[in-house]
Amino acid sequence: MSDNTTRTAGSTTAKITPKSAAFDYKKYRPFAFAPSLPDRTWPSKTIEKAPTWASVDLRDGNQALIDPMTIEQKMRFFKTLVAVGFKEIEIGFPSAAQVEFDFARKLIEEGHVPDDVTLQVLVQAREHLIARTFESLQGARRAVVHVYNSTCRVQREKVYGKDKAEIKKIAINGANLLVDYAAKYPDTEWVFQYSPESFSQTETEYAVEVCDAVCEVWQPKQGQAVILNLPATVEASMPNVFADQVEYFCRNLAQREHVTVSLHTHNDRGCAVAAAELGVLAGADRIEGTLLGNGERTGNMDVMVMAMNLFSQGIDPELDFSEMSEIVQVVSECNNLPVHPRHPYVGELVFTAFSGSHQDAIKKSLDYNEEHQDETDNIWDVAYLPIDPAHIGRSYQDVVRINSQSGKGGVAYILQRNYGFNLPRWMQIDFSGVVQKQAESVARELQNDEILQTFESTYLQQGSFELLDYSVNNKGGEVYFDGQVQLNGDTIHIDGNGNGPLSSFIDGLAQHTGKTLHIINYAEHAINPQHNSGDGIDDDTNIDNKTNALAAAYIQLNVDGQVYSGIGTCSSTVSAMLKGALSAFSQALKTAAA
Repeated sequence: MSDNTTRTAGSTTAKITPKSAAFDYKKYRPFAFAPSLPDRTWPSKTIEKAPTWASVDLRDGNQALIDPMTIEQKMRFFKTLVAVGFKEIEIGFPSAAQVEFDFARKLIEEGHVPDDVTLQVLVQAREHLIARTFESLQGARRAVVHVYNSTCRVQREKVYGKDKAEIKKIAINGANLLVDYAAKYPDTEWVFQYSPESFSQTETEYAVEVCDAVCEVWQPKQGQAVILNLPATVEASMPNVFADQVEYFCRNLAQREHVTVSLHTHNDRGCAVAAAELGVLAGADRIEGTLLGNGERTGNMDVMVMAMNLFSQGIDPELDFSEMSEIVQVVSECNNLPVHPRHPYVGELVFTAFSGSHQDAIKKSLDYNEEHQDETDNIWDVAYLPIDPAHIGRSYQDVVRINSQSGKGGVAYILQRNYGFNLPRWMQIDFSGVVQKQAESVARELQNDEILQTFESTYLQQGSFELLDYSVNNKGGEVYFDGQVQLNGDTIHIDGNGNGPLSSFIDGLAQHTGKTLHIINYAEHAINPQHNSGDGIDDDTNIDNKTNALAAAYIQLNVDGQVYSGIGTCSSTVSAMLKGALSAFSQALKTAAA
């Protein structure tokens, strides 16, 4: 068969084109730095407890952003990391930029660091940078100074033009400088950390040689706290090969029992989590990474994924992700990066089954568990769902795939095309159930205007609730809401505080009603101008100036453990989100009254 053979299958014709000469695999060679380890032990081991976690979101993650975080964003992120349970947090590279230095000083001078949290900073093995780094940490109770230099062959030969002895000397000089400068600040408990950068592409026996030389300076066996961090700065091999490198390192390091071995894996091959997990089996004690895996190139190891992997195996991850939606919101807003809908554990679609057989299996599993509660020992065992979504503040709902030819499932398409409402998927799920009941009651397909009428009566008319007026004020980093809401003909006063208008409003509503309220999902968009002007909307509908609004906000609330969705529209985005919250809350009241 020639390279240009045409194959025909039915009415489909596919032309096979020759492979491009530019796609040349012969330019690459097999990984060359795997140690000989025929008696490796890690394959027969299991992970039984969580490693020590170290977040590098504020340094490694921050340096990989198009727009690095401001001090205010870094502070918000730092507080989130503390709340999640991180005890070691790399806060920046204070010798590299003034904002990094200022953030370190702000944390220390204003007392934002809890007693059980250790700050970590990164610095190259150069004296003026090390001096600046120790200056930034003056007054800290305990701090990790993380010094590094690259040891891999390609950097030795092509970047620095130095041999192995010269590269090792850089590491030794850096280690000596840390000892000298730490002595100038005796009030701080210092932890020394060294990374042979690009460990994954370094000859493993040479990495051991360099780290042994560093330990000879620091003398961990004499009581100095030392972390040796092994970075897969570029992920260049299969994760089992990286595990061999780690086990070889741990076996051959002279002062192994006196140091903490840490891993810092990147995701160039898509295996950063696997490499970290196998590295723990191989002897590592500590893991560095970022929430959701943000970092240079394809990213850092995703701490959330690895921690939740442990959680799903019945191991305490020692990090708390029960408020996952709030954590993800902080990460995505501070990093200005979207979350992929298929991201493990946190993506919008990860607990959604489009397949009918999957939906059926999940339903039957859940029904079985409910019917046999006394027999299941409260152990989660549901087809297609590795964890209970409720543990991270999520829920499972059936999904009907939405497209222009999906019958009743085309509701979302109709609302978007004709009326400008671009429903997020969780709202599509909520409304598709309402429409299905409506269609079954009339025993026929619903027309577009009927769908719009149902949409309006379900969400856009709050019934006994109405937002009257309000004010929002920002004082000292807190947002305060003060306003009036009409409830069953009575005007009630709502006041609360939070980190934004919506959260402060929800806080006030919760205080007034005595209910437990949490925001699960939020989305907003501008309504297409053609819909703002009334084009495509019948004049005799009751939406009038609601649909002429400029913004639509979609809110999903947890009210006393149950999930409800609502929509608000207004020319003001803030008013739209507040109306959306009232809409969702009214669904809860309707359900309670039914």
